[in-house]
Amino acid sequence: MENILVTGGAGFIGGNFVQYMTANYPDYHIYNLDLLTYAGDLTKHQAIEKDVNYSFVHIDIADRQAVEALFKKVDFTYIVHFAAESHVDRSIAEPEIFIRTNVLGTQVLLEAAKRANIKKFVHVSTDEVYGELDFDPTTFFTEETPLQPSSPYSASKASSDLLVRAYYETYGLPVNITRCSNNYGPYHFPEKLIPLTISRVLNDQKVPVYGDGKNVRDWLHVQDHCSAIDLVMHSGEIGEVYNIGGHNEQKNLDVVKTIIHALGKSEDLIEFVEDRRGHDKRYAIDPTKIERLGWRPVYDFETGIAQTVEWFLENNEWWEQIISGEYQQYFDRQYARK
Repeated sequence: MENILVTGGAGFIGGNFVQYMTANYPDYHIYNLDLLTYAGDLTKHQAIEKDVNYSFVHIDIADRQAVEALFKKVDFTYIVHFAAESHVDRSIAEPEIFIRTNVLGTQVLLEAAKRANIKKFVHVSTDEVYGELDFDPTTFFTEETPLQPSSPYSASKASSDLLVRAYYETYGLPVNITRCSNNYGPYHFPEKLIPLTISRVLNDQKVPVYGDGKNVRDWLHVQDHCSAIDLVMHSGEIGEVYNIGGHNEQKNLDVVKTIIHALGKSEDLIEFVEDRRGHDKRYAIDPTKIERLGWRPVYDFETGIAQTVEWFLENNEWWEQIISGEYQQYFDRQYARK
C-alpha cells in the first residue's frame, strides 16, 4: 500500500481531495495532516474516519520536530501540499501568520521530503501569484507569466512556489507546482465569496460586495480541481508548473446576483462596501498545458453553482455552526462601515 500525505486535509480543497482519493484509490493509505485552525473541520470526514486507508495527523507544518518525527514513522510515496493560510482579507490584517505557515511551513515539508524517498511533491498554489490581468478577454495567465503578487497572501504563496522550485533545481526533489483559479463547491468555508453569499442570503442578511463588484474571477469546481491534481501527481512531468482553470469567468457582482436569484431573494440584499486594498481586477487561466495531459473540467459554472447552492441548502447545520462566535466577530470587523 502506498502512503499519500495530504497536508491541509481538513480544509476546503484539501478536504475534498482527501475524500476524492479515499474513494478512488482504496489501495492508497491517505494521511490527512492538519493543524485544525479556524478553517479546519473534520466533520466532513466522519464517513471515512474509521476506514483502514485513512489516518488523521494533528501537526503544525511549521513544527520541524513534529514533521520530522512523522516522516520517520511513515514512508510516503507522494506528498500533496494544500496546507496554507488562504484568505486575502486576513492576510492584510495579519500577514505574519501567512509567512509562518505558507513559507516556513512549506520549507519544513520540503526538507523532510528531501530526506525521504518520495515519487512526487505536489505543491498546490494559486493564480493570485501572477498578480492581476486587465479586462481584455483575450489575455490569460500562462505558466510563463511572471509572478507579481499583490497581497501578503499571494506574496507568501509566490515565496513558497519559489522554494519548491529551488528544491527541485538544487536538490533534485521531484516536484510539481499547480496554480488554480478560484475554487467553489461543498464544504467551502463561509468567509469566501460564494459560501458567504449563500449563507447571508439564506438568513436574509446584507451581502457585502467590494467596490463596484466588477472584479472578475475564473471559477473552478473543487471536484474538477481534485481530478486535475490527481492527474498531475501521477502523470505530470517532474519540475513542471501546471495552471488549472475552469474557463468560467464571472464578475463578482454577477456571482452574487446568480445566487440571490437561485434562492428566490431580492437584489436589495446587495450592499456595496469600500473596496479591498490591492484588489486585483481580473484573474483568468489558460489551462492548455494540463489539457494536453488529458484533463478537462466536468462542471460549467451554471451547473456547478446550482449544485453548490443545493449542497448548502441540504447541509445547513455544517455552515450554521461555523458562522457563529469568532466568525461573526471577524465578519463585523472586516465589513465595518468606514
